[in-house]
This record gives sequence, structure tokens and C-alpha cells, in this order.
Amino acid sequence: MPATAAARKSTIITPYRPLEKRPLPAGRPRKWYVTHNRRLKAMRLSIALLDSGIYLPTQASNEKIRHTAELVGIRPPSDTTCRLVRTLLRYSR
Repeated sequence: MPATAAARKSTIITPYRPLEKRPLPAGRPRKWYVTHNRRLKAMRLSIALLDSGIYLPTQASNEKIRHTAELVGIRPPSDTTCRLVRTLLRYSR
């Protein structure tokens, strides 16, 4: 059954709130936690870069990524995390 346009339209009543942070599962190897946190940081940075108008990996130099991290309030990323941010930008298209 096709839904009406009024039924599909949704309005936001409350302002956006980030999800509550939960503790990570215990018992995994340390490398898993490092990789997991690096991916989360790269995702936050890539979203911030996309919001600022940087859509291509060639536009995102290490300096630009680190400057964006400073603006957003994230600790400066390593070269590996910067490379991961560019990879996420590449495959987000």
C-alpha cells in the first residue's frame, strides 16, 4: 500500500542529541580497541570535512584534517588516521 505524503513527512520536535556512549566490550585484544577508536575518530573527522565543503581526498591534506580536528575539539590525528579519513572520503561517493 502506498503511504501518503503526509504520513511520510516527519518533523523534528527536539534538538539533536548524540547517542549515549556505552563502554566497549571487554576481552578483546588491544589492537581491536585501537582500530575501533581510530575508525570512530576518522568518521567524526570525515563528517566534519564533508560539512565544511571538502568532498575529495585530494582536498584533504594532513594539515587541513588536523586543523578541522582542532576546530571540532578532537585531538590531532596521526598520519594513519589522516590516511583513513582520506580513504573514507574516497569511498563515500
